[in-house]
Amino acid sequence: MKHILLVLCAALIALNTYAQPDLKKAAKSVFTLKTFDTDGNMLSSTNGVFIGTGGEAISNLEAFNGASKAIIIDSQGKEYAVECILGANDMYDVIKFRVATKRSTAMPVSTDTLTGGAKAGSTVWLVPYSAKKTPEKIEGKVSKAELFLSKYTYYTIDMEVPDNTVGCPFINDKGEIVGILQQPAQTHSSTSYAVSAKFAADMQMKGLSINDKALRNIKIKKDLPDDISQAILTLFMAANAADSTAYKEVVDDFIKKFPNATDGYTARAQLNVNINKFDDAAHDMEQAIKVADKKDDAHYNYARIIFQKEINKNSVSYPKWSLDKAAEEAETAFKINPIPVYKQLKGQILYAKKDYDDAYNTYKELIADGNKTADIYYEAAKCREAAGDTATMLSLLDSAVNTFDKPYLKAAAPYILVRAQALIATGKYRQAVMDFNEYEALMPTSVNDNFYYIRSQAEVEGRMFQQAINDLKKAISMNPANTLYHAEKASIEVRVGLYDEAMASAKECIRLDAEYSDGYLFLGLAQCLKGNKTEGTANLQKAKELGDPQAQSLIDQYSK
Repeated sequence: MKHILLVLCAALIALNTYAQPDLKKAAKSVFTLKTFDTDGNMLSSTNGVFIGTGGEAISNLEAFNGASKAIIIDSQGKEYAVECILGANDMYDVIKFRVATKRSTAMPVSTDTLTGGAKAGSTVWLVPYSAKKTPEKIEGKVSKAELFLSKYTYYTIDMEVPDNTVGCPFINDKGEIVGILQQPAQTHSSTSYAVSAKFAADMQMKGLSINDKALRNIKIKKDLPDDISQAILTLFMAANAADSTAYKEVVDDFIKKFPNATDGYTARAQLNVNINKFDDAAHDMEQAIKVADKKDDAHYNYARIIFQKEINKNSVSYPKWSLDKAAEEAETAFKINPIPVYKQLKGQILYAKKDYDDAYNTYKELIADGNKTADIYYEAAKCREAAGDTATMLSLLDSAVNTFDKPYLKAAAPYILVRAQALIATGKYRQAVMDFNEYEALMPTSVNDNFYYIRSQAEVEGRMFQQAINDLKKAISMNPANTLYHAEKASIEVRVGLYDEAMASAKECIRLDAEYSDGYLFLGLAQCLKGNKTEGTANLQKAKELGDPQAQSLIDQYSK
């Protein structure tokens, strides 16, 4: 009987030993984390744990807020820099990052989707940072295991939090990480909280992560998404950010991570063009063509970059590039894959070369092939305008506007405005006013004082005088200090016999600028027409003294 009891005791001891994780082994994955600002001042000191053999680790996000640099000190006392951020979530205060080490000792993260690796009532162990020694055993009991986002667990643990252990991992009896200790609400509390380690481990960068507020507050480099389509989105978003240095870093990282994708080379080529490094840009585009699966797209982008350089930086010589070279690249792209946009680019290049007939014929071919879009009609119209063929130009602008159905949407507005301006240039003023009216209805928040002034000029030429006066009133309400608007209004009011109104407009013009001759000219003319020739001719004389060329003939007419 005694022998049996001894065997049972030994079995129980063995069972209890087996049910506890190897803390010494687990401690090799835990490290101290320190973060610093741009001046090198330490912001925070916390803990973290390796979850991957390539330096992948997780910790608390709060420590990284405003950080420009971060280091870790592993269980052997060795220091390594944090290389890049892999994901973050401010709601649950967790961050995932990679440390610049060739190999890291990692603990496995529990993949249990039901409990996260520790259910309510189970025992968990906190593994603190412990340099070169076995850590003290710190046990806790899970009182709550609450599910969030359908597959992750938030733990409430009955255990007083030891000092300096925030960010340390909780492990289960299998030695798996189940959670990361969070900052307690109050010191020496008997209750601790931990967020699922799997949640932190599953975080990854997305294309729009670059706009994430939590990540923007961290100045340490962010990793690109592993999915190339998401990485391309990141590249696009970074290009529109204000930080050009950060964008260049993203571009270089993209090329390093996706060496067979053309997007990175094209982006870097554009950056090199911006700083006049045309040889480097050419090399990048040649590499893009070499690695491209879609050669046509690479040739098209090369044509576009050369074209933009020749238009925007034509004063900076680079003999290898020219508009002819750009046209050749666009033509090559079209031969590989006859996409209309490639031929359209060629048309734009020919127009820039002032080969207006060739450019027009290029657009005619596109239209004949069924590409009857507003922008192609518009570009063809520009070619005919440059060639002096105003009739065809107006016909093409009509076609551009007619690609839109009535009632027009805002997309039609630019073409309607261009046609209005073309109608003015060809003396069709009333038709121009109709287009201006249509544009105003479509873009009420975009029209400004200059718009109303231009329309008033068309209305005057079309003998629509009251409409012109109304438009000048609108222009003045938007920009009351513009003397030209007051003078023009006075001119029209004189023309239609509104002499009192003309004198008021002219006096306001003079008040704004006593050296502006038009104010005196129209004040004097209105006074003379009203019968007050003495004061009128005096004001006309003042206009003459200020250099107005019309004043003398009016003085001669009204001083008799």
